Amino acid sequence: MHETDIRPPRRTRLIDVLDAGVRAGRRFGAIAPARLTKDELLSQAVEATGLTDFGDRWFEKPMEVLLESVREEARLNAIGALAAEKQFHHVLRDRLYTQMWFDRHPEILARPIPHPVVIVGPMRSGTTRLHRLLAADRRFAHMRSFETISPVPRPDFEDVLAGRAEDFRPKLANRIMKVARLANPRTLSIHPTGPYEPEEELGLLVASMWGMKHDAQWHVPTYARFTEGEDATPAYRHMANLLRLIGWSQQESSLRPWILKTPQHMLDLPALLKVFPDARLIFTHRDPRQVVGSAASLAWNQTIIYSDHARAGVVGAEWLRKTDLMTRRMMEARRAIPAHRMIDVQYDAMDRDWRGTMARIYKFLGLEMDSAVPGMERYIERSRALKRTPHHYSLPEFGLDEGEVVERMSDYIRRFDVPMEGAVPPRRRRLSRG
Repeated sequence: MHETDIRPPRRTRLIDVLDAGVRAGRRFGAIAPARLTKDELLSQAVEATGLTDFGDRWFEKPMEVLLESVREEARLNAIGALAAEKQFHHVLRDRLYTQMWFDRHPEILARPIPHPVVIVGPMRSGTTRLHRLLAADRRFAHMRSFETISPVPRPDFEDVLAGRAEDFRPKLANRIMKVARLANPRTLSIHPTGPYEPEEELGLLVASMWGMKHDAQWHVPTYARFTEGEDATPAYRHMANLLRLIGWSQQESSLRPWILKTPQHMLDLPALLKVFPDARLIFTHRDPRQVVGSAASLAWNQTIIYSDHARAGVVGAEWLRKTDLMTRRMMEARRAIPAHRMIDVQYDAMDRDWRGTMARIYKFLGLEMDSAVPGMERYIERSRALKRTPHHYSLPEFGLDEGEVVERMSDYIRRFDVPMEGAVPPRRRRLSRG
């Protein structure tokens, strides 16, 4: 097949049917138009919970920029607008419940977060695999997928702790995942998961209306560039407090270091290190042709659900730009980090010899590894069951070619000696860094 004939996958018919249903419901007055303004969304959350304290109101500025970008640039379809309204409501309601728990149990905010282990790498560079291998070691604390979706317990959670009720959040997460798989059957191959699988903390940054989750599901370039130019420290402070709340809800020892990871840290390392000054950092690296192609595929498969106007070339260009920016920000931030606080791990090395690579990591962490190996082996077996089909993608699907990506990412490739099997030579014309 000629490259120009290659097209990324279209969304499922189910989305078309649901979108038509929402549009019909609006025409007949059965479904109200989505309300996507800050004041209306804040009022809805207050009315739903009876609470008024949202905590640090810093989040309102990124929220305003995000909402304007959603309204003006995302071109959401009917079901996309409805889903966006529900997502904002969920986040705002959780902020109110968060402050409620801090008021009820002020000891939560006193919980220490000692020397967390933070995995930092581009999207699709093996961070999930490494995160889950480390999470198999009970010496570390980790978030579970249902806690990323619903990090904040409901007001009756004390009954759960007392054994008088069941935590509804895992069931809710399971339902959401089933719907997501129906909407996009490729979900399991792109990011295999389940309600109790170890998961990243990106949802905790979303609580402050911050982060790449928004870029990956909506076309919101104004918001993306706004966040890239702002200090993320308040979002990371709120994330740390949510980790304290989650640790308390897990009845987890506050002495266990957290295992953290999300690609957002590539952009926000200075903020991360302000909030977690004793963090130990594991940097993952992968052939950027694979990183960019896989990231574009992930974003595409989400964006096409919420909008009828997604363009593959736009998605590809944005995730090449974003990946380049992430690696440059990361390289700049590393200049201020002592060498003994960080280690570099190649994706290919993990593929070839995960045990040997993990042994290097455990030596860096100052821990013996033998007791953790059985749990890691169980994860390896479970991951094979979760990932039913490979994740297929290509650069040409998104209007990109290998030479363009290699050229743009050449500084990163050289700096970390990233294996580039069969790479084409860089293009002669230097591309814009914009």
